[in-house]
Amino acid sequence: MAHNIHFNELTAKHSFFSVKEKAWHGLGQIVSDYPSSAEAIKFAGLDFTVEKRKLFTFDSENNNGNPDTDVIIPEIEVPDYFATVRNDNDTVLGVVGKDYEVIQNRDTFSFFDAIVGGDGIQYETAGALGKGERIFITAKLPDYIKVGSDDLIEQYLFLTTSHDGFGSITAAFTPIRIVCNNTLNAAFRNCSNCIKIRHTANAKERLEQAHKLIGISNKLSECLETAFNQWAKVRITDVQVKELIQLAMVPNKEVLENIQAGKDDELSTVFKNVCDHVFTYAMETSTQQTETTKGSLFGAYNAVTGYFQNVRSYKNEEAKLKSLLLGGTAQLKTQKAFNLCEDFAAKGEWAFILN
Repeated sequence: MAHNIHFNELTAKHSFFSVKEKAWHGLGQIVSDYPSSAEAIKFAGLDFTVEKRKLFTFDSENNNGNPDTDVIIPEIEVPDYFATVRNDNDTVLGVVGKDYEVIQNRDTFSFFDAIVGGDGIQYETAGALGKGERIFITAKLPDYIKVGSDDLIEQYLFLTTSHDGFGSITAAFTPIRIVCNNTLNAAFRNCSNCIKIRHTANAKERLEQAHKLIGISNKLSECLETAFNQWAKVRITDVQVKELIQLAMVPNKEVLENIQAGKDDELSTVFKNVCDHVFTYAMETSTQQTETTKGSLFGAYNAVTGYFQNVRSYKNEEAKLKSLLLGGTAQLKTQKAFNLCEDFAAKGEWAFILN
């Protein structure tokens, strides 16, 4: 499977680090202790800077259309557009407009440091994708979400940004179960778990957004702890688990109508196989057999998130990040599962919903 983790030919290392455990792609540097932001930048191979350089084209008419001529061709500057270039190896990462502001890798770590004043936050992973045009960081917060008596959920902040002109700086809150490393992409219907910052934003605005993110994290943490503990007490049958999985995974209105009508023979083999994989994860995975997960609504929800985190295959690391945390399929499906569980806890039945 392709991983898309950047390989730095100057250092002969992949631009990724993880604390204590290897990531699923098995690449990068493993460190024993949580590093400072300055150390994390070096471990992840992110200790390079990026600058905007002017773009030029050539006047092809001056060499009569002959690319092999020795005639010197005058350069023509491209107005209002620039190349973003790594200073360590002169690799072009993208093309941007005149108002685009390069956010250096060190500044993304400073964003996290500013949230808690550098106290308590623990950098767990960081890395670069492609040629270094996209970077990502995960940092663990000091507190936990406690579900029942045996399930602790760590709280993480995730940030990704790019140097190629595509996409904003995106920072998000995501809880992760310690026992099985499931990313629980959970947010209430009217509350986003992330913020987006334009590359034209100044340092003051970015700092204000950092404090906004920690406010979101605190609010969601309290709400999720209440919801998950309630769900852990709601018992559901295996049949109901299958129903949740089908409703969460349903791709379109036609499939939903077939489920509602009980027309299982009209469901595609691909859809059935996906649902079977999720159900197998729910029933057979050891981490699904804890006091809070086995036979509970929380366990059923966690099976959906666990499938996308631990079972489903992705094209590469970037595709997995997008799917899980940046509004991709996994995030949409797990949000749907969250909404279904919320309704079931309140009404004792599944709501037939598409969104």
